[in-house]
Amino acid sequence: MIDTPKVAVVILNWNGVKYLKQFLPSVLASTWPGLDIVLGDNGSTDGSVAFVKENFPSVKIIETGNNYGFTGGYNRVLSQVQADYFILLNSDVEVVPGWIEPVIELMESDSLIATAAPKLLSYAQKDQFEHAGAAGGFIDSFGYPFCRGRMFYEVEDDLGQYQQSGEVFWASGASLFIKKKYWDEAGGFDEFFFAHMEEIDLCWRLKNMGYKVMYCAQSTVYHVGGGTLNAENPFKTYLNFRNNLLLLKKNLPFGRALFVILMRFWMDLLALLRFLAEGKRKDAWAVSRAHQNFVLSIFGIRVSAYGIKNLSSGKNSSPKTHHSKRSKNLKGMYQGSIVWNFFVKKKTKFTDLDQSDLL
Repeated sequence: MIDTPKVAVVILNWNGVKYLKQFLPSVLASTWPGLDIVLGDNGSTDGSVAFVKENFPSVKIIETGNNYGFTGGYNRVLSQVQADYFILLNSDVEVVPGWIEPVIELMESDSLIATAAPKLLSYAQKDQFEHAGAAGGFIDSFGYPFCRGRMFYEVEDDLGQYQQSGEVFWASGASLFIKKKYWDEAGGFDEFFFAHMEEIDLCWRLKNMGYKVMYCAQSTVYHVGGGTLNAENPFKTYLNFRNNLLLLKKNLPFGRALFVILMRFWMDLLALLRFLAEGKRKDAWAVSRAHQNFVLSIFGIRVSAYGIKNLSSGKNSSPKTHHSKRSKNLKGMYQGSIVWNFFVKKKTKFTDLDQSDLL
């Protein structure tokens, strides 16, 4: 690279001082020249800002003053950051020297690459893929996201089986590289998502604009996972079910979206009944509330993450659909059903799938 792109690592924090103490030093040890490291604070009350100011004075701090969620927080913080590339990095991620270079080199190789992510391994078990992104994200014909290295609750060991970089459908928000010009063109995150699947929505919108999403196997980071909401949190269940429906409504053609969403209502009902059978009443109610609030959103009544009804959530609450002369890029979409393959046919690994069904 003749001209070194300007890169900014931006960590969005909400009461995560324990992770900043543990992992921020690894970020500061990154070897990219002229790297900016920014802490975006979402109204923390645990002394995070004071800790960083005292111990890491080179880190730029941007305070939002409130908890706007993953989406609103990043939209507000990134509007104040100048760089050619943004790296959205979770506070509970450990990086190693040289983790940035391979991803930027890959992205610089093609002007149509908008976003990318490194290999995501578990911090607790460093030879195992991590749930949030593993070796790149895919999506099936009914809108269920999955990864190479992780399908539902089955996670694979990293044995070098996914050591080839290439196009995927979505890149994990735990360590998301994105060119600023495409972040701006897409309009950033949809703030109505608040958290969870917002990066899939962003990647899908970019692919609908004809851009590429990549997985870079030559870079690895280690993710704790569940730092803000653990897997058993009913609020997380609510966000995942509601936001998955929003994904389909926003990004599929109308006729296809209508069919898939109707099918998903029935499939989600099975999930609700399973929660009830397991005694997880709060999770069952979360699924029901997700459906109710999704239906309300169709009629322009948006219910925020905390149950507040509103008609508008701010300028970035619903980025407009961009029309491009480029054809939509469906690379990484699986034409079959992951649910059928996983639960009925017992195919628990990405390599078990019929690869001819991958676009």
